[in-house]
Amino acid sequence: MKITIKDIARIAEVSTATVSMILNNKGNNISSATREKVMRVAKENNYIPNTMARSLVTRKTKTIGLVIPDIANPFFPELARGAEDKANEAGYSIIYCNTDDDLEKEEKYINMLSEKMVDGIVFTNSAKRTGGLSPVDRGCIPVILIDRDLESKNIKGRVLIDNLEAAYKAVSHLIRRGRKNIVFITGALTSTTAKDRHEGYKKALKDNAIKYNEKYVKAGEFRSDWGIIATNQILDEGLPFDAVFCGNDLIAISVLKVLKSRGYSIPKDISVVGFDDIYMASVIEPGLTTIKQPNYEMGYIAVEMLIDTLEKPELLIEQRSVILETELIVRSST
Repeated sequence: MKITIKDIARIAEVSTATVSMILNNKGNNISSATREKVMRVAKENNYIPNTMARSLVTRKTKTIGLVIPDIANPFFPELARGAEDKANEAGYSIIYCNTDDDLEKEEKYINMLSEKMVDGIVFTNSAKRTGGLSPVDRGCIPVILIDRDLESKNIKGRVLIDNLEAAYKAVSHLIRRGRKNIVFITGALTSTTAKDRHEGYKKALKDNAIKYNEKYVKAGEFRSDWGIIATNQILDEGLPFDAVFCGNDLIAISVLKVLKSRGYSIPKDISVVGFDDIYMASVIEPGLTTIKQPNYEMGYIAVEMLIDTLEKPELLIEQRSVILETELIVRSST
């Protein structure tokens, strides 16, 4: 049978209050001998704390929800690893939720996390979301946004990159390589991420006296399948192009695959740039030029910010935004 605090108190011949204080690292006036005795009894009898009962008293579960849109995208596991490492350092557990970029699934997960009394949520919203997050607005759980921005109640901080600047950097690189007819294949332009990268794309064209043409923009999903569909559309439409800037590396890898299958030489005929610098970007042939995001750091900092919000509220009187640096990684696709 599972041993309880009362059992430990009986065996150690102390009060249940004394056992409770020792197991919760309280009661500085308790002698070291008593403390060692109680801990020995607990260990010998394989005592496991009742975290649910403790959370009802403290109103804290030491649990964080991590909501991400696509675990199949190699960008997000590294982000999740950073989040988990920081949570472990601070004595927190993480509940992972993969939404498949589905709005209904996203809201169900937020409601589920609320029911499980998580202390806070680190959240990357669906690219399809255009407004606030109703379960968050209705509740009081603090939320840290990561990678994608939105406006909603209870958001305590953001960990982002400057997507406009990063896209400007990528497209400017293509222009310096002599490319002028540049296609942009991205996820839904309802997301702030895709919108900002679109603005960076347009700004780079404008600053280099290249006329913007909306026919060169294909917006769909941040998935590899969309890269295949959009590339075939562009080719079948017969628009002349000599470069493709992609909203993420999954799209870019699919673009490379389609172009090579249809007889194009990369980068002699067409240059390709991705976004994220996932592991596959460095091992495919040709190697993919891309924008490197600090995804591990994003996850780590987001959880650090959330724990500060929970444990040191005086440090976060106002919302905080951390904007991390990106880097252009040049490989043989350009």
